[in-house]
Amino acid sequence: MFTELSPMKVVAIAIVAIFVFGPDKLPEFIRNATGVLRKVRAFADSARQDIRSELGPEFKDFEFEDLHPKTFVRKHMLDGSNLAGLEEIRNALDPRPELAEITAAVRNTADSRAPGTVSLAKDAQATLPTRHAFDPDAT
Repeated sequence: MFTELSPMKVVAIAIVAIFVFGPDKLPEFIRNATGVLRKVRAFADSARQDIRSELGPEFKDFEFEDLHPKTFVRKHMLDGSNLAGLEEIRNALDPRPELAEITAAVRNTADSRAPGTVSLAKDAQATLPTRHAFDPDAT
């Protein structure tokens, strides 16, 4: 929750809190805020215990953190026994082999081009087209 708070941000928040609440009321505000946080934590813990007791003994190892999608995938898909299936999916979705085949086909076609086709490669001996002399008096 507070992982993005750097020490500089904490100091800035403390200075703003001193200006907003004043040095007289700040300790009382901190006591009230910590009391509210304790009550919220106690409420959340009791709700968790109620849910666990309602689920029954077969869900005694149930963790609410496992419901997060990333945690669920890590726990059930990446547990080590199913890594072969994951590699198959990853290889099936990898476009690199198909792109390599297409690139090789295009290069082979360009190398063995038929007469009369235009080369897209730059030639070292290519020269600029010659311009015909223009005679303004001839018109």
